[in-house]
Amino acid sequence: MTRSGYAQLQDVILDPDFPELDLALRRGRHVDRDDVAWYALLGDAQDHLEAFYRRYGCELIHKPDGYFYLLPTGDKLSRRQLAPGDMLVGQALALLYLHPSTVERAGLHTHEELIAQLAAVMGSDALIRAFHPKKRRHDERVAQKAVRSRIGEAVRRLAGLGFLDVLDGDELRLRPALLRFAEPVRGLSEPAEALAQLVARGEIALAGEAGEADDTAAADDDATDDPDDAAGDPGDEREPDGDAP
Repeated sequence: MTRSGYAQLQDVILDPDFPELDLALRRGRHVDRDDVAWYALLGDAQDHLEAFYRRYGCELIHKPDGYFYLLPTGDKLSRRQLAPGDMLVGQALALLYLHPSTVERAGLHTHEELIAQLAAVMGSDALIRAFHPKKRRHDERVAQKAVRSRIGEAVRRLAGLGFLDVLDGDELRLRPALLRFAEPVRGLSEPAEALAQLVARGEIALAGEAGEADDTAAADDDATDDPDDAAGDPGDEREPDGDAP
């Protein structure tokens, strides 16, 4: 039922919070209860906005876990998938979110815990191959530094889409939208274990689209990983660069 605050679509559009919210949604931002004003606006105007965004080839999705996002269903708005590295990081963050301790810790985890989660599920060698894939041989120190850097970049991109908040120091606040990364295993008796198996096998899956990822995300594999690496380590053999995944 349409709420009294917005009798018609024009009332929604005239709300001072709407322009910024609309741009955020179109850029792939997920909106949850922590976005107090935006979440209230979407809840109050949901009927109007569902019809409004269908005109642009999008569905306004409201998940029972407590977040909204736009799902492109046509070609009027950009529809870009997350880079593989971002997907792996998102799945690892979803595993942390599903851990029982997350509720007790108010959603707070650390960057180190994220890296440890990826390493525990994938193994150190597979983790390096996933985030540092273009070398036949690598210096362990440089490779680990490159992996940490790329995981950090993925975290910042996911934060921009509303999946988490990056706090001061090493802390991350996980947000409900991370459960999108667990959608492929929803309904199973042990969803966390099933998701861990997906990550371990390198199978990246997300129901629908995660939103509009940064244009440069897929090109990150071509970037130099470390200032020391730019000059080349002694005995380092490089493969010719190919297309970014």
